[in-house]
Amino acid sequence: MTNKQRVMNAIAILKEEYPEAICSLTAENPFELLVATRLSAQCTDARVNLVTPTLFSTYKTLEDYASAKQEDVEAIIKSCGFYRDKAKSIIGMAQMIRDEFGGKVPDNIEDLTKLPGVGRKTANLIVGDVYGKESIVVDTHMIRISNRIGLVNVKDPVKIEMALKKVVPAEEGAAFCHRIVLFGRDTCSARKPKCDTCPMEPNCKKVGVK
Repeated sequence: MTNKQRVMNAIAILKEEYPEAICSLTAENPFELLVATRLSAQCTDARVNLVTPTLFSTYKTLEDYASAKQEDVEAIIKSCGFYRDKAKSIIGMAQMIRDEFGGKVPDNIEDLTKLPGVGRKTANLIVGDVYGKESIVVDTHMIRISNRIGLVNVKDPVKIEMALKKVVPAEEGAAFCHRIVLFGRDTCSARKPKCDTCPMEPNCKKVGVK
């Protein structure tokens, strides 16, 4: 089975299991999604979704964030961890988007990764979910599962992103990544994958599964 065949099988299986491929983070506009994704670093999406309602109701516009006091943002997001760095980068993102990008969240990875605290994972999420462009979000679930089912044999996120972009159809990338996260949470966990009941089992090489 080629990698292309394997990934198309995986896409089909995951579509059946998870018809609704949506981001777990709650946001109503591109900047809110950018903020929520920044908060999700080293933190669960569930925790972020508990914090963002207060954050988003306190700061409603880009200018609100750009002029915010760091200690005030810190107080709201403290339970997300690394709150000082996250608060600093959220304010910095708002200021840079206002001053250098005309108040609009950039639509490409090169510009997004210029923003404070934004790496390729966050940039790919914005590019795919907001702008509908080709994207592969490589998080811990994608690293683990793409290796287990034999799509890649490397742990470097950028190498995985580039390898998957060669075999995942551009129009499927964003949804595929969301489904991988759901699948990783439900079935293909890091410590105790449920191989006996896994819908992906016929398509899996079980690399690294004990």
